[in-house]
Amino acid sequence: MVGRFKIFVPRQIKRWLPTSLFGRSLLIIVLPVAIMQIAVTWAFFDAHWQTVTGRLSEGLAGDIAWAVESYEDDPTPAALQRLADRAEASLSLSIALQPGRKLPDNAGDRSIFALDRALGTALQERLDRPFWFDTVRYPAYVDIRVQEPQGVLRIIAPRDRAFATQGHIFLLWMVVATLLLTGIAILFIRNQVRAIERLADAAEAFGKGGDVPTFKAHGAREVRRAAHAFLAMKARIQRHIDQRTALLASVSHDLRTPLTRLKLELALGEPSSRVEAMKRDLAEMEHMIDEYLAFARGQGGEVIETVSLKTLVEEVGEGASRAGAQVSVDADPELTAAVRPNALKRALSNLVMNAAVHGDQVAISARARTAGGVEITVDDDGPGIPEDRYEEAFKPFNRLDEARNQNDKGVGLGLAIARDVARGLGGDVTLDRSPLGGLRAVVRLPG
Repeated sequence: MVGRFKIFVPRQIKRWLPTSLFGRSLLIIVLPVAIMQIAVTWAFFDAHWQTVTGRLSEGLAGDIAWAVESYEDDPTPAALQRLADRAEASLSLSIALQPGRKLPDNAGDRSIFALDRALGTALQERLDRPFWFDTVRYPAYVDIRVQEPQGVLRIIAPRDRAFATQGHIFLLWMVVATLLLTGIAILFIRNQVRAIERLADAAEAFGKGGDVPTFKAHGAREVRRAAHAFLAMKARIQRHIDQRTALLASVSHDLRTPLTRLKLELALGEPSSRVEAMKRDLAEMEHMIDEYLAFARGQGGEVIETVSLKTLVEEVGEGASRAGAQVSVDADPELTAAVRPNALKRALSNLVMNAAVHGDQVAISARARTAGGVEITVDDDGPGIPEDRYEEAFKPFNRLDEARNQNDKGVGLGLAIARDVARGLGGDVTLDRSPLGGLRAVVRLPG
């Protein structure tokens, strides 16, 4: 049995980890490179640079100790001059005596602690007299002073005699290499992630009913394989939709033909209560067929357009007002959305007419959501629906007879059609308690 290995990552760390594929891929590549560079740099400074610097400091300390001992053997001005000339020619050391001076009370300026520690340790081991040194005042030199009875013996030494001065070049190359590798990684990862983003955008557009004729497979082999699978799935779904649309058009024509004949025969018959009852039955049958076909047809291939929601909800409200409902509309004139106008209008009409049938007052509002997208609400003052039956109300052919007075012409498809249209646009329809006391239907659509 093959077990699954799971890496435990603390929740606090997860908050700081990137959530996008690009960020995570970049982290997978850059983090090991950065750790390797840090480890190499640490090893270089710890095992090589400090060792070389320590040996250079020991050599310089030995030369300074020789110079101090030579001066102490013969502290005359003539001997000091010969010593200075010899040290300048052979050791690149500048030696001068400052008569009557004392060492500074403060410690000399320091550069890098490890370098100063190496030089200080070497001088302490080689010199028996008090000393003072400065590694910062002169960029290319080190200032070393030794206390003598006659004054201070000042020695200026080249900086490269005490320290390995090429360490910054190594650091520079490490930084350049890291930036170069990171740049290459960003270019390659971005190219691969862009292909996945295109596939996701195409899938989202198709899921909302839009067409993606310009989409082509790009990227790595696995991404192209997923893209080809998406295109094949899209073609199969489109064929299914086209076949269903053609079938429903044929069914609609075949059913309406005998209904029209029956309506004609009843119209030519003698008026009677039985004939009127049959006419009502035919009207109800025709309405039911329209509802079934509308539910089965779905969106019918309608093109997505950007429309004014205020105009659309006002048209829906006018239709409900003509049916006898008291309808109020509140919508921003500048609010627009990319929708299928006829499909959305039908969905809203179902919600508004459903509210008008079960209540006396209907309120329609449309506004922009703070999280993005738009929200359309339909409120009524009817008896409402129990909260535990909200989802049940969206099931096709479910009329919830106990909760609300049923519409004699209804077949229980109004809410199902409305949700189907909203989800086809990338949104949804939910139910809630209305401030008017009845039911609130909320249509949320993406921006």
